[in-house]
Amino acid sequence: MTRQILVLGGDGIGPEVTAAAERVLSILAGRHKLALAFEHALVGGACYDATGLFITDATMAKAKAADAILFGAEGGPKWDSLELTGPPETRSGLTRLRRELELYANLRPIRPFEALLAHSTLKPEIVRGVDFMIVRELCGGIYFGEPRGIERKGDGLLHGFDTQDYSEPEIERIAHASFALARSRRRKLCSVDKANVMESGILWRRTLTRIGERDYPEVELSHLYVDNAAMQIVRNPRQFDVIVTDNLFGDILSDGAAMITGSLGMLPSASLGTPRPDGRRPGLYEPVHGSAPDIAGQGLANPLGAIMSAALLLTHGLGRPDLAQIVERAVARTLEAGIATPDLGGKAGTGEVLAAVIEAL
Repeated sequence: MTRQILVLGGDGIGPEVTAAAERVLSILAGRHKLALAFEHALVGGACYDATGLFITDATMAKAKAADAILFGAEGGPKWDSLELTGPPETRSGLTRLRRELELYANLRPIRPFEALLAHSTLKPEIVRGVDFMIVRELCGGIYFGEPRGIERKGDGLLHGFDTQDYSEPEIERIAHASFALARSRRRKLCSVDKANVMESGILWRRTLTRIGERDYPEVELSHLYVDNAAMQIVRNPRQFDVIVTDNLFGDILSDGAAMITGSLGMLPSASLGTPRPDGRRPGLYEPVHGSAPDIAGQGLANPLGAIMSAALLLTHGLGRPDLAQIVERAVARTLEAGIATPDLGGKAGTGEVLAAVIEAL
């Protein structure tokens, strides 16, 4: 059966790194009798310039029909200054994809390569052996809560406000995904909230505790306030196995934790939804580094975050963790050979790094 992959390169360095990831997938597919069909479409600022929308209905239909989505990056100064109104999903193609496909579980693995230990902002003895996963709830919380806006109130002053809102079912589904993941790893789950000052945090903590005690007694559940969690990730990251947290906290903690790996350009991610009746699971796979418009088109972008995102696609989207391991070993060998882009202190360009990964495959 041919598996359909929708490639949305987007803006900035997005098209460059997704092209590299697509090339790796194509080579593996040819060698291991995996039938893949790639389709491309516009998203983000590039789509806005062409259509007046950040993603079209036609592209959304393709996304819903695809077996997996390989995403590059979205946005840049050209579009950041637009004065847009309406719900978040009308102001971002990525946000609409997450919302309409219900990609509620965002997985961000934090596992530094041995060859990059010296490039981390933390000491090598702190980051060596780190291997944990941040699970970020992606479809709820303050990024989507209502009411939100900027209004002039009775005091005559402008007030900006957002709503942090989580329902019990939203917390339950991310809890089950996180407990199941922890059960398949080292059976330790740390839930991060701010229950000491936020009502949503109280509900979050109660729900995680209830589900853990009832359905996953074999998984050790702990709780941290988000400020303490940020400190612990820097102090002793080896203590963590799986961290689950809400949309806002996950966004912040995962970018901070990315520096353990040596560069934000090394961090892949998978955004997963509920499995469909036919067994397929909606998924979007993207590097975390953003569009980096300052280096776009110069051949300097680090493609390894996108290539590692392709490895996650193989595991979670296509059910081929064996091929994902081949990709990971090829990336490790490339780095061990000292072939790296400038963000990692190297002198290689995007194409040189890709060529080295392909040779290592």
